[in-house]
Amino acid sequence: MKYSGQTRVHVAVDCIIFGFDGENFKLLLIKRGFEPEMHRWSLMEGFIQPDESLGAGAQRVLKQLTGLEGVYLEQIPAFGEPNRDPMERTISVPYFALVDIQKYEAQLSFDYQAEWFLLSETPNLIFDHNAMVKMAKTRLRYKAAFHPILFELLPDKFTLQQLHTLYEKLYENTFDKGNFTRKVLSTGLLVRLKEKDKEHSRKGAFYFKLDREKYHNNFEAFLNFIPSLDKVIG
Repeated sequence: MKYSGQTRVHVAVDCIIFGFDGENFKLLLIKRGFEPEMHRWSLMEGFIQPDESLGAGAQRVLKQLTGLEGVYLEQIPAFGEPNRDPMERTISVPYFALVDIQKYEAQLSFDYQAEWFLLSETPNLIFDHNAMVKMAKTRLRYKAAFHPILFELLPDKFTLQQLHTLYEKLYENTFDKGNFTRKVLSTGLLVRLKEKDKEHSRKGAFYFKLDREKYHNNFEAFLNFIPSLDKVIG
């Protein structure tokens, strides 16, 4: 039995894949392989299948492009302007994903001509994908100010300098290093390792790792990493 007299519409998911390579915050894009807008830069997208949920569809699309499973995904509001896709009426539900570039770069699929772009140098994208990226960036900046979400972008061991750089690159702002370090260490989420990174300084900087149990238990806690939030979100 079906609803009578109703027009069918397509539902798609778009994956906004953010990554960090240790120095820069980036966005993963693909070259669109079909019309309309063939050969232009695009987010990775796909249609929801009849037997899958929105989240499952996003995971499938992400795995198809990157080979990744189990990475952090978060849904943002849907885009549903009637003419957003010139082919057919399509509602898109975007998800942003957080990926450690160095850990997964070898798994990217060359079938889609995937390429990482600096977040500050994103090219003009198809349809309303630029608006999706802007919304996702704003949502990520807001959430990262209060929750330890950005640790999803870091390798298993990292320095406080890497963490500091990650936050500065996302917010495109400068944060006092001493205050930032004290704030982060006060959360109790980090465990200092005996090993040092001596590649970037003679004295070396201690590596840290995330206390996964505390991380998961305190993920929804308001940690207030970033002061003066209204000045750095936009």
